[in-house]
Amino acid sequence: QVQLVESGGGLVHAGASLRLACAASGSVSMPDTMGWYRQAPGKQRELVATISSGSGTNYADSVKGRFTVSRDNAKNTTYLQMNTLKPEDTAVYFCNVRKFTSGHDYWGQGTQVTVAS
Repeated sequence: QVQLVESGGGLVHAGASLRLACAASGSVSMPDTMGWYRQAPGKQRELVATISSGSGTNYADSVKGRFTVSRDNAKNTTYLQMNTLKPEDTAVYFCNVRKFTSGHDYWGQGTQVTVAS
């Protein structure tokens, strides 16, 4: 089992920055992929960014150049630095760990990010 706790969401105005953090505990190992997804009201959950154990990253086109995902393997923590936020970034952001051995996904409880115009 993996437990994930997100922090760092909030209400900001367009153009501002936020940094999300996700601390993982339990059966987390370095080969696991960590990442962030988001879900806006009335929409499906979508990928924001992922980072592999080798620090390879993958971003949604809508956030490339504005968001940066990183991880601290010693702390089992992943971060999402979000710059130049836009109202369309408003969503609940979920932390994700995908187990390397099984492909099973674990999810955090989500943190609300609201960007006012």
